[in-house]
Amino acid sequence: MAKRRFMLVPAIIICIIALMLSACSRSSSSTTNDTQKNSSESTKVTISIYYPPPDQIEKRTLEDDKIKRFVKQYPNVKVVKSDWQYDPNQIGIKMGANEAPTLFNTYATEGRFLAEKGWAADITGLFHDYAFHDQMNPILQDQFIIGGKVYGIAQQGYVTSTIINKRLLDQKEIALPSFDWTWDDMLATAQAAADPSKSISGIAPMGKGNAAGWNWTNFLFGAGGDIQKVEDGKVTAVFHLEAGIKALAFYQRLAWEAKVIPQDWALGWGDAVGALVQGRTAIVISGPDGPVDQALNQAGMKPEEIVVYPIPAAEKGGKHIGILGGDFLVINPKATKEEKEMAFRYATFDYFTDTGLLSIEASIQQRRKDQKYFVPPVIEYFTPDSTYAEKVKAIYEKYDNVYQYPSATMELMEGKLETQFNTQEYYATMTSVVQDIFSRKDADPKTVLEEAAQLVQERFYNQMKVE
Repeated sequence: MAKRRFMLVPAIIICIIALMLSACSRSSSSTTNDTQKNSSESTKVTISIYYPPPDQIEKRTLEDDKIKRFVKQYPNVKVVKSDWQYDPNQIGIKMGANEAPTLFNTYATEGRFLAEKGWAADITGLFHDYAFHDQMNPILQDQFIIGGKVYGIAQQGYVTSTIINKRLLDQKEIALPSFDWTWDDMLATAQAAADPSKSISGIAPMGKGNAAGWNWTNFLFGAGGDIQKVEDGKVTAVFHLEAGIKALAFYQRLAWEAKVIPQDWALGWGDAVGALVQGRTAIVISGPDGPVDQALNQAGMKPEEIVVYPIPAAEKGGKHIGILGGDFLVINPKATKEEKEMAFRYATFDYFTDTGLLSIEASIQQRRKDQKYFVPPVIEYFTPDSTYAEKVKAIYEKYDNVYQYPSATMELMEGKLETQFNTQEYYATMTSVVQDIFSRKDADPKTVLEEAAQLVQERFYNQMKVE
């Protein structure tokens, strides 16, 4: 899901960061790329690359510096910035019109979809020739290995969690629940925090866009359910079975029994997170780094006022299962061989390098000077036991403005992969179901789920044959 950050970077600091990074780029980048040199370096190549959105000023600054360092090392390459942000409803049009960037961003659900549509280049050779391919975090990278072939490059990942505004709870003298909490604990905490007379909800489950279906699926997983099963080459919907009914009945309790969701419940990711950091709701469900970043760096909250919890277990002793998601880069299959190679080199340019470490530290230092916090990814692109991971950890430990996720949450949370078949279409269908439950007190979870499963089955799954 999108992560929005707003921060102005003083020009003098930008220059310092750029000079620091440029100073070591030649030696550190060559460490990664020496094994990849070939004749394509003398061929004039133009690549268009994913460029952060306008509100991510600091990320744009760092990307601009990366471009400058990259073309210095590869003067035959022209790098063009693309403002297009991946959208599953637009990718087919972009590919058909030859308007998709050479290197574009996407998320974890899209690996099989892009591979089967022919909209992601097979980069197996480039990946296996990459000097550090065996140190890429398999929890993330394996999501884009389809049928033994590699179709994407991992950037970072997350396990969907629950974020609590402790400041709001403290104002009402509400004790935090145990980290090993349950659905009933969530409902009780939300009920205690809700204050309809002041337009404060206890919890803001997302209610519009695919985010609504994405949020609810965490409870489906927690109840022991799944989205689909693949058997004998066929894909069958199973989200409407007992676990799904149980999960949807819990949403019904939040809306109609406890009455803890917002009166205007049609909230997307930005709306829900905004409500959390502004003190208009106590709980949201999300990948944690984005909400924490907003709370600390936009809303001026302190680290002890925002707490990341695992998704609650359905009942005591159950598992805290959250959707395992992530951000990836994909290369356009219509690119030339030289363009694909340079796009791959660009994507991995700072990976496992001294320059990459310096970039992380410069970002932390910049935020410290701005009296801001650095919020690291929950899951990094590199393996946690790698030498590079130790170097990154050492940098994090040097600074008091690096946010630390609660150890209890990290120990309890369990990630479950999103399904790879028509995931976004499933989320959209479930969004309609969630909206129905929130709109009608007498909606029957079993009936609406069966109708949704039939729709997904007939419209999508019946058309598929899985080898």
